[in-house]
Amino acid sequence: MKILLDECVTRKLKKRFNDFEVYTVREMGYKGLKNGKLLAQAELGGFDILLTIDKSIKTQQNISKHNISIVILDVLKSGIKYFEPLIPIFISQMNSYEKGKLYFMERPQS
Repeated sequence: MKILLDECVTRKLKKRFNDFEVYTVREMGYKGLKNGKLLAQAELGGFDILLTIDKSIKTQQNISKHNISIVILDVLKSGIKYFEPLIPIFISQMNSYEKGKLYFMERPQS
């Protein structure tokens, strides 16, 4: 499973996915690309999932025409502590994600 962390996602999240192939937008040289171009590059790079916190991507892009799954993480801020509760949920569901679809992952209710 090859995962791309969007620019808006803290790169510290990468350390939480040791068992997976995870890259940041910066590492791939995709920094500054807008959503459509970013998705195209991610597809060319062989990525399976784009992890983002950008909720506007669902209205700006026709996700179904892309060969990648997009997962929007609903966090208050981009600090690592806000992602922590979502990591185990994401990992448990990631094999069920279908390419060309968007998934919205909400914070667990406490």
